[in-house]
Amino acid sequence: MRVLNYLELESRLDRSGIGTSVDHQRAALTETDVDVVTSPWRDGHPAWALGGRLAFDDPLFREYDVAHCNMIGPGSVAVARHAERNDVPLVLHAHVTREDFRDSFRGSNLVAPVLGEYLQWFYSQADLVLCPSEYTKGVLEDYPVDAPICPVTNGVDIDSLTGFESTRETYRDRYDLDGMVVFAVGNVFERKGLTTFCELAEETDYDFAWFGPYDDGPQASKTVRKWTSEPPENVTFTGWIDDIRGAYGAGDVYLFPTKNENQGIAVLEAMACGKAVVLSDIPVFREYYDDGHDCLICSDKAEFRAALERLADDPDLRERLGENARATAREHGLDRVADRLVETYEELV
Repeated sequence: MRVLNYLELESRLDRSGIGTSVDHQRAALTETDVDVVTSPWRDGHPAWALGGRLAFDDPLFREYDVAHCNMIGPGSVAVARHAERNDVPLVLHAHVTREDFRDSFRGSNLVAPVLGEYLQWFYSQADLVLCPSEYTKGVLEDYPVDAPICPVTNGVDIDSLTGFESTRETYRDRYDLDGMVVFAVGNVFERKGLTTFCELAEETDYDFAWFGPYDDGPQASKTVRKWTSEPPENVTFTGWIDDIRGAYGAGDVYLFPTKNENQGIAVLEAMACGKAVVLSDIPVFREYYDDGHDCLICSDKAEFRAALERLADDPDLRERLGENARATAREHGLDRVADRLVETYEELV
């Protein structure tokens, strides 16, 4: 079976959660009999405007048995139209929702309502919509999306994190980190709890580090520019790091006071590394994780602070949560992703 696994704007999304999720899909499928192609075009990237219209002509497209698109732009629309005209089963992967677009970039809250209307139309073209969680499925059903919707984990590439322990001293020295380091991983957005992260740092004596890129230009929100340009004394924003294992080597407690997530790949990575994880009380985390067993779940800043104090005072609790978290992460390994994708494709064909 030949499957198109397409990520529009791939070069611009390589540092994003969407890009990581697609990497996981493709890595998982290498262990199967599925023949994966990553571009729908026969001869590179077509010009979008031909005679004032999008290029939907059949000669532009490769042949494949299933089309699986991971973004929502004009290239993915073209693939969807081609699939419809040629009876090719279409899978649209809902990495983007109106809800998780809010509080991301400057002006994103103004765009979100219009985006929701577009997403309702776009996802409704699919023969099947995949999404990372039951929570996301409920969000899409409320739009409503007129297509079957099935959750499948984004997964975690456990093997890629092997050796993270060896990076500990290098990355702690590089960013002058000491003691119990509270950390986050990923793009710096207010939606991901930036203000809470920094305010907790101001109220405590721990070293805080956020490993991940951030915008400081006109597209950045005022909140991101505020905290990254003048952070609290005990907060380090590292920017992009070449080896993500360094974040999990240097950090001790993964703090993620996010406002909205479809799943959160970095949470699974932290768990795979046996880190104690402190999460916000949102539906998707209640769906996947168990408070007091493999994480601590907090509903406000006071609870976050109390959780950090508990973990600082009780190394045994940190170790117990971390070991249970490792077991949880194994339930989201790439073998599970492969099984679910292959099952999906076979059912559609």
